[in-house]
Amino acid sequence: MKNKPKVLFVMHMPPPVHGAAMMGQYVHDSKLINDKFECHYINPSLSSSVANVGKVSIGKIVFMVKNIINIIRKVKKIKPDLCYYTPTADGWGIYRDLVVLSFLKWQKQKIVLHMHNKGVRIFSNNHCFARWTYRRIFKNTHVILLAKELYPDIQEYVLEKNIYYCPNGMPQTNFDVNERFIVHTPYTFLFLSNMIETKGVVEVLRACSILKSKGVKYVCNFVGKWSTVTEERFYDLVKVFGIEEYVNYLGAKYNEDKISELRNADSLVFPTFYSGECFPLVLIEAMEYSLPCISTIEGGIPSLINDGETGFLVQSKDTEALANKMLWLIEHQDEGLLMGKKGRNRFLENFTLDIFEHRMVDILSSELNIWDK
Repeated sequence: MKNKPKVLFVMHMPPPVHGAAMMGQYVHDSKLINDKFECHYINPSLSSSVANVGKVSIGKIVFMVKNIINIIRKVKKIKPDLCYYTPTADGWGIYRDLVVLSFLKWQKQKIVLHMHNKGVRIFSNNHCFARWTYRRIFKNTHVILLAKELYPDIQEYVLEKNIYYCPNGMPQTNFDVNERFIVHTPYTFLFLSNMIETKGVVEVLRACSILKSKGVKYVCNFVGKWSTVTEERFYDLVKVFGIEEYVNYLGAKYNEDKISELRNADSLVFPTFYSGECFPLVLIEAMEYSLPCISTIEGGIPSLINDGETGFLVQSKDTEALANKMLWLIEHQDEGLLMGKKGRNRFLENFTLDIFEHRMVDILSSELNIWDK
């Protein structure tokens, strides 16, 4: 019996919990991928919480050095047929990536990079040494992107013929679409994310204030861990906008508790303007639960939401437009339910975990065949 190809996965896994880490965990736990390849895993994450991501400390530097040494030892020990690596798009982490990838290339390793964030183009323009670094990171590699809208971010360094497109996927649950036949009273919006300012927390609060001024009945539930938007600031804004009766903060929710909030909502609002936004898993989760989504034209989001069909896309920080789309869903509830059903069908056809795993197997197999030619 022929030995399975060895693949070394250097990828983020929780903690902390964020999109790239969750996808890393899904790959790690995939029976399909582990049956197809002899898989080895290294988690290069330097942060234990989302709040610490991007911050530099002595402890992180020491851990990073140990991590690099661990990767070098693992490569020399197992001699993988392919190295799968999730690089950092910007910030000081790109120099760690340069060290690791330079070693892998020196060892004549076959490499595929999987980009879970963006920011390469902006960081290149603002840091002259970064452009030199990116050229060496992307040289002689193929790259997996989450959506075609993300290609311009690395276009300077990678030819499109060397790109694979692989949207994220989420596990299917036992949700019955027939549950979603009527909206709640009052109409219930859900914001589901860490309470990060660039995810649009303040924009949702401002939109809620506009809805209040129009005299409509609704409630907006915020679910997520405190972050750059602190508890004090959140409640100060709620008080300033006079929306205490309309807004609830429900804390961070996981597993069944999070599912309960998705079931109890009528639509998801996620007006992110995060510069590194790529392919938010929260939108995929909402689509699975037949929720129409209101989001922005950031990263690969237009590949997720069909504007006017499965939800709405608005410009970043345009609270008037956000409020108008929220009002439309309140006033057109039957159409909103239909949007949600179309979104669920889109999830089942494109964004399940099973589809993602098969795409990954095809890409990794293709990489092994390409390099073997």
